[in-house]
Amino acid sequence: MPKIAKPLTAVEVKRLTEPGLHAVGTVAGLNLMVKASGARSWVLRTKIGTRRAELGLGGYPTVTLAEAMEAARTALRKIKDGTDPAAERRASRSTVEWTFKKTALAYIEAHRAGWRNAKHVTQWENTLETYAFPVMGAKHVRDVTKADVLAVIEPIWTTKNETAVRIRNRIELVLGYAMQRDYRPEGPNPARWRGNLDTALPKPSKVNQREHFEAVAIDDLYAFMQRLQAAAGQGARALEFAILTASRTGAVRAAIWDEIDLAGAVWTVPGPKMKSGRVHRVPLAPRAIELLQALPRFEVEPGAPDLVFPGAKGKPMSDMSLTAVMRRMGLSAVPHGFRSAFSDWCAERTATPAEVREMALAHAIGDKTEEAYRRGDLFEKRRELMALWARFLATPPAADNVVKMKNRAAR
Repeated sequence: MPKIAKPLTAVEVKRLTEPGLHAVGTVAGLNLMVKASGARSWVLRTKIGTRRAELGLGGYPTVTLAEAMEAARTALRKIKDGTDPAAERRASRSTVEWTFKKTALAYIEAHRAGWRNAKHVTQWENTLETYAFPVMGAKHVRDVTKADVLAVIEPIWTTKNETAVRIRNRIELVLGYAMQRDYRPEGPNPARWRGNLDTALPKPSKVNQREHFEAVAIDDLYAFMQRLQAAAGQGARALEFAILTASRTGAVRAAIWDEIDLAGAVWTVPGPKMKSGRVHRVPLAPRAIELLQALPRFEVEPGAPDLVFPGAKGKPMSDMSLTAVMRRMGLSAVPHGFRSAFSDWCAERTATPAEVREMALAHAIGDKTEEAYRRGDLFEKRRELMALWARFLATPPAADNVVKMKNRAAR
């Protein structure tokens, strides 16, 4: 145990400016270290077990003489009780400071494998980086409040409501994750909507101005398909195939030949390519088979996907490729609108049961319990429906659907 030097007063400590180690007394081993630069700090020189140790107790004058003596006494008591303050401090420093940003990135990493594609990960990262992190990214996740959440989403709640709703949901998930990991105390989630933020902000339905997908009218589909079949290019063929199968364009653009069974007239879309995450079998009408058989086949490099509708350099065509086809045809509608047109046709022009229509669109049917008990995929009924759909697209509208306009000039 080091000897206790003559106690110094606060004024005497203030006058210590000569570089070196100065004992200040009262507590054995307590010293003020003065560096050549003039910086001063507290050092406790002692023994931990059989080895000598120097413990830093903070800078002077931020840490006063009285505070340094109390810290030194605390450290010596810990050593006497068998604790190593230096090791304890190293462990504390190695602990991650769970800011909201670190927690959010940890959440993303923990769930990355369960998300369907990299685009979903990118959306999470980009929205949080743009809107949430600048406001509360550096704040410890345990200290995030409702006011912080509102500071993130309120400025864009009426102008970018769909984005704001997604960000609110993501913040809620991150904070819930923090509670389960004990980074944040259990309790009400400040980003929760119901009974919480719904009293501070208008309902999304009241401010969300997003329009539904514009679709080609049912009776205009025949004329459109005739024009589309006459158009050249892979984009036109991919769009036609998407319409014939009532499929999402993302699945069509990513389709590979190994998924296509021409003999069985079925396209089996793997779960990772589906919004539902489940395998989806698509019955192919005769016209869809003809289209596929007429497509050129290209050699691909080993390991590269053998795409049914390859874009430039053998890569999947972009999401805008099919939209561009429609723009060149002078239409403002979007490809996704054909799924809406298919749904309207089923409801208005056929006696198709709703569950057959919804399964053809790869929508979830009923609640989780009903879904668990439903074993089949109504494939044969859907095969009949898709064949009927293809015939409708290839059949001119009945004459009685055309209303003759009177020629006022002839009067």
